Amino acid sequence: MRLHLFCGAIALTAVAAEAEIVMPDIFSDNMVLQQQSDARIWGWCTPGASVVVNPGWSEVSYSATAGKDGRWDVAVATPEASYTPWTVTVSGDASEIRLENVLVGEVWLCSGQSNMEMPLNGFWCQPVENAGKAIAYAGRYPGVRVATVERKGEYEPQARAAGKWLESKPENAGGFSAVAYFFARSLNDILGVPVGVINCSLGGSRVEGWMPKWKLDEYPDCDVEKEKATPDSVLHLWERINIMYNAMLNPIKGYTVKGFLWNQGEANVGAHLQYPQRLADMVKIWRDEWNQGQLPFYYVEIPAWSYGNPDGSIAALLREAQHKAADMIPNSGFVSTTDLIYPYEIDDIHGSKKEEIGERLAFMASGRTYGVRGMPDGYPCYKSVELSGNRAVIHLDNITNGLTPNGELEGFEVAGADRKFYPAKARELRYCRAIEVSSDDVADIKAVRYCFRNFSIGRVHNLVGLPLVPFRTDDWAE
Repeated sequence: MRLHLFCGAIALTAVAAEAEIVMPDIFSDNMVLQQQSDARIWGWCTPGASVVVNPGWSEVSYSATAGKDGRWDVAVATPEASYTPWTVTVSGDASEIRLENVLVGEVWLCSGQSNMEMPLNGFWCQPVENAGKAIAYAGRYPGVRVATVERKGEYEPQARAAGKWLESKPENAGGFSAVAYFFARSLNDILGVPVGVINCSLGGSRVEGWMPKWKLDEYPDCDVEKEKATPDSVLHLWERINIMYNAMLNPIKGYTVKGFLWNQGEANVGAHLQYPQRLADMVKIWRDEWNQGQLPFYYVEIPAWSYGNPDGSIAALLREAQHKAADMIPNSGFVSTTDLIYPYEIDDIHGSKKEEIGERLAFMASGRTYGVRGMPDGYPCYKSVELSGNRAVIHLDNITNGLTPNGELEGFEVAGADRKFYPAKARELRYCRAIEVSSDDVADIKAVRYCFRNFSIGRVHNLVGLPLVPFRTDDWAE
């Protein structure tokens, strides 16, 4: 795909020269506006011209005057969520735009790389489980709407990007992000209100691709100017930094949302030391630019895959970095996914179980953002370890009534001072708050690991089906 290098300022001048109201695609028929908010609406017209926005749910009009660059911006008070379709009229500069079938509900921005981008129709012989059923029954969810931002990259900030809102119908659903759609569908079921999701993702993109140049210039290993001069044959679109931020995120920046969903990390495998801080940096920048406070940020653990060596740990280290980021980013959380993989998907980086991922994100949002009590969103995780010869006891957090399956637990390994790991036997101890791990191969255990490999399927769950988060008790450098 050819990399575009047009200047955003030139694009804005061209828009203003049209002498009529122009709005970005994110404001289109079928859109969802965030309920009970001052929802931002903007566009361009002749500099100095007046624009009036009339929402169908209110007799109040909202007016603005276009600036020197032709841009105007208003904040429209929205009512409580409902399934009533509204019309929003934007008039002025001798023109009028009518936005039809507008719903008021909950809006989330979904971003990341290919496991967020992957549509219900699947990728390259890699299907989405239950996709046919989801597409066939998509019409049951008229309150779900999806906007998909066009995949592109630019080295200058852009004002507009293609990607109109579409209704949940079989004719549209196949192209929807599977994770985003399953999230929206689940949240719609749980809350009983319309849900709109904006899919702004690009396969293979690094976290640095979604950050502005001024921040990247602070990182010693990032050189945007050098990348500009590198041809596409050497550096692909998805490998580049900064350009998704400019071409995909910047045009929708500030669209009023309830929170962010993030499914990314595979492209940063090998950079686990930098990843937690960079993800935290990205989230802070997004929150600052949206100017809606500490918007929730929920993200997805990278999948089990071979990553060139199924028994290696380079991907496990990135997962660990994701876990660390949750402690650095206020109002954030991750969903664990190592159990959502089939053995035959060892060479498929796009696992088929997107429905469960979307559901787990919806559970987290429902419990933590919307205050729905009792939601299953707390994952059993490592707390501490006691070492004693060939035996170790792992203490866990977020355990209420124990683990499953009963009996021997799979996926544990132990090592001695030589740092060689061997499979270990593991079983629950009384009161279900700890796991005893032992091995005949290691006389003096110094470290315990669980699912700490590139490809390791999580078999241990709590009693509501959430997996034990992968962990290691050692801090041995790798």
